[in-house]
Amino acid sequence: MERRWMSVWLLAAILLGAVAVGGGLPLSTSGRWVVDDSRGGGRVKLACVNWPAHLEPVVAEGLSRRPVDEIAKAIRGMGFNCVRLTWPTFLPTGDASLAGLTVRGSFRRLRLNSTGVQRHNPKLIDLPLLQAFQAVVSSLEENDVMVILDNHLSRPGWCCSRTDGNGFFGDTYFDPGLWVEGLRRMAALFRSHRNVVGMSLRNELRGARQNVDDWFRYMQMGAEAVHAANADVLVILSGLNFDSELSFLSRRPLNVSFSRKIVFELHWYSFTNSAAWAGENANDACGSISGGVSHRVGFLLDRGFPLFLSEFGIDQSGRNWRDNRFFSCALAYAADHDLEWAMWALQGSYYLRQGVADSEEAYGMLSADWRSVRNRTLLGRIQSIQQPFRGPGVATLPPYKTILHPLTGRCVTIDSSSRGLALAAGPCAQRWRYGDDGTLSLANSSACVTAVGAGKPARVGNCGGSGGGSSAAAAASRWVLASASHMHVSTRVNGDDRMLCLDVGPDGRSVVTNPCRCMGGDARCDPEGQWFRMVTTARRVG
Repeated sequence: MERRWMSVWLLAAILLGAVAVGGGLPLSTSGRWVVDDSRGGGRVKLACVNWPAHLEPVVAEGLSRRPVDEIAKAIRGMGFNCVRLTWPTFLPTGDASLAGLTVRGSFRRLRLNSTGVQRHNPKLIDLPLLQAFQAVVSSLEENDVMVILDNHLSRPGWCCSRTDGNGFFGDTYFDPGLWVEGLRRMAALFRSHRNVVGMSLRNELRGARQNVDDWFRYMQMGAEAVHAANADVLVILSGLNFDSELSFLSRRPLNVSFSRKIVFELHWYSFTNSAAWAGENANDACGSISGGVSHRVGFLLDRGFPLFLSEFGIDQSGRNWRDNRFFSCALAYAADHDLEWAMWALQGSYYLRQGVADSEEAYGMLSADWRSVRNRTLLGRIQSIQQPFRGPGVATLPPYKTILHPLTGRCVTIDSSSRGLALAAGPCAQRWRYGDDGTLSLANSSACVTAVGAGKPARVGNCGGSGGGSSAAAAASRWVLASASHMHVSTRVNGDDRMLCLDVGPDGRSVVTNPCRCMGGDARCDPEGQWFRMVTTARRVG
C-alpha cells in the first residue's frame, strides 16, 4: 500500500513540475527573480540538470547508450525544465587538436568504440563536433527543454583541479582573449535557438592566480561580449574558489552596460566542507555551513540578483553519509531561498573519464546504462523544489508555510483517513501558519497542531484547547525551531520534561513527536528524520 501511495505521489509531482516551471523565451530578471516578459513578467524557475559535453571526446555523454531524443524526453519526464550543457573553449575556437573532427573521428583518436553512437544516433556519428553539439541543443528544444550553455573549461578533459591549467585567466590553457572569442562565437551561433536562455561564462574559477581585480576585468569583458552577440540570453557569472566566493561584490559592484540579464551562480558539495560533515554534529555543521553560504554568496539575493545553484549533488548509492546529511541541508536551503538550481548530474556513465573508459557516475540521475532512473527516492526529493514557491505570477495567495521534510521530499499534511486529524507526510499542498506566539495552525483556520506525547501522532484540533482529538484536554502546543540547523520543530508536553520534535514515524508516512535527537555534540548522530524546513510560499496548489 505504501509503495502504491508513493508511486501516485511521484507521478503527481512529475506532472505538477512539468506544468509549473515552464515559460516563454527569452528570459530576463526582475530583482532576484528570473522572469518571462512576454507573459506579463511571470517567474520562470530554472530547475535544471547538468549534461556534460566538455570531456576529451567533446560529445554530449550518453549518445552511445540511447537516441538523443530519448534522452531529452527522459530529462523532461523527470520534471527538469532545463539543461546546463557544458562545453570547452577549444570547441568553437578551432583548436588544432579538434579542427575538422567528427564524432566518429573523436572516438577513434581516443581509441573508444563508436558503434553505440552509430547504432543509436546514426545522424550524428559523422557530424563535426560543433554540429553534433548543436543537434543536442535542437533535440532539447524539440522537447521543450531550456538550455544554459556553460563554458566549463578551455582544454577538454575532467574538471577540476587547482593545477590543471584551466583554472584562472592567464593559466596555461586559459587565454582571456581566446575565451572571450569563444563566448562570442557560441552566443552568436545559438542566437537562433530559442531554448538557449542563458550562458554561464566560466565554471569554477580557481588556482594560485585568482584575484578580484582580474575577475572584474575579464568577467565584465566576457559578459559584454556575450550580450553584444546575443542580447536575449541571461549572462551567468561564477565566483572564485571553485564557485563558492562572491563576497567581494558586497564592496565593489559589477559594472556592465546592460541590465536585467545578470545572474550569479554557486556550487555546493559535501566535499567543500568535508571536515565539518565528518567531524561535527550534523545540526552544527548545517547551520554554520549554510550561514557561510549566505555570507559569501546568498547576500546577492537581497541585493536584487537571481542566484543559480548550478551544481549540487549526492552519491546516489546512499552509502556516503556525509553526502546524505549535506544534501538534506542543501535541499532545505534551496527550498527556503527558492533558488534556481541544476543537479549534478544527468549522466549514468562517461565515454572516458580520467583515462577510464565507460566510467560510471554515482551522482548521475540515470543508471549506468542510461535506461532508468538511478534513485527514484532521490528524484522525489528533487521534485519537491522543481516548482517555484514565490515570485512574480506565483504569489496568488497570501504568504503561508509549507513544511518540507528534506529527507523524503514530502511535506507535512493532514491524514484525512485517520481519526482525529493526525499529521502525515504527503504532497506539498497543505497551507500552514506559524504564529509569533509559536502556534502552528492551518492557514485561515483556528485549528492548531498539538503534540500528545512521545511516539504519538501530532494532531490538529481547536487552538483553544481540545488537543486535536485526544481524550485529555490540552492547550495548543507552542513550537520552537531548535538546534543550529533551525530544522527541529520542537515543543514540550505537560508532565514530560523532554523536548519533543516532529519526526516521521516508522511507517514512513505518519508524523509523530519523538524526543529530539542530535541537538549537539555527537558527530555520529543522524538527525535527518527530524529535519523539517518551514518554507514561505504563496503559490496555489491543487
